[in-house]
Amino acid sequence: MGQEPPPPTEAVALLTGHTGTPTAIQLLSDRRGSRVWKVQGPGGAVAVKANNPDGDNTHEKAAEMAQEDDHLLHLTAAGAISPDYRVSAGMWAGGRWLAVNWIDGSPLWQALALARGPEGDRATVQPWLADIARSWTEHLARMHAVGWAHADVQPTNTLVTRDGRAAVIDYALACGPDDRRPVPYRGALTHTTAPEIATAILSTPADTHIQAHPAADIWSLGASLFWCWTGHRPVPYDETTDRLEKLAAIARGTTAALREVRPWPFPAFEDTVTACLAPDPSDRPTAKELTTAW
Repeated sequence: MGQEPPPPTEAVALLTGHTGTPTAIQLLSDRRGSRVWKVQGPGGAVAVKANNPDGDNTHEKAAEMAQEDDHLLHLTAAGAISPDYRVSAGMWAGGRWLAVNWIDGSPLWQALALARGPEGDRATVQPWLADIARSWTEHLARMHAVGWAHADVQPTNTLVTRDGRAAVIDYALACGPDDRRPVPYRGALTHTTAPEIATAILSTPADTHIQAHPAADIWSLGASLFWCWTGHRPVPYDETTDRLEKLAAIARGTTAALREVRPWPFPAFEDTVTACLAPDPSDRPTAKELTTAW
């Protein structure tokens, strides 16, 4: 096996002042033209993202790194995300890199394994599940209040920390007011794509930017919770189905009945998730309303 690619030396050198000399570097992901490392030092840990310089889409991914950094700067200035999240960003020999403070948490799918299992219907699980959903909507409410949509709400972009709260990551695809972006938004993970976004993808050329709005985040939130709690995607289709066919199924606005696939009854939670999955964006609750609905 070949040696794992190291993070950009330019990033490591700059981050030494933040975390100290690295004591451990771990490649976490290398796919779709992007790489992510965890860089640990005596002063803490950061996540470093960079484009793969050898990938076919290296220029697009480098532009996406710059775009995410721009989004983080704007969202931080607007008070929508913590100023402690973004660490630094810059150029390197192969393109662009971005560093954010490490969040110690489990991806939503992994975190909700207990809730999907036979022991999920315990007295402590319901409030724990509700707290995850509530803290997640609090993050989204702050973004939505300043006119931004995350636009990539999905299980892998939501971490559950040890204290049972949700943390949102990955702002590369976020859509804001007067967004002058180098990479047009064309949806994100298919399974959590809102019907109106699916419709727009199917009805516009591949290079046309689709402006995501807060209501699309709400559908994606509901889809993620539905999926990770029940183990079933909200819109049923065969895994081998072509992506455009999956999007067409989503665009029709029909979802599976949550009560038929839930692992155990939780009426208040079920009603709120179902409300998030309303086909018409105007019928969905807002993130602010959801902060008191769970």
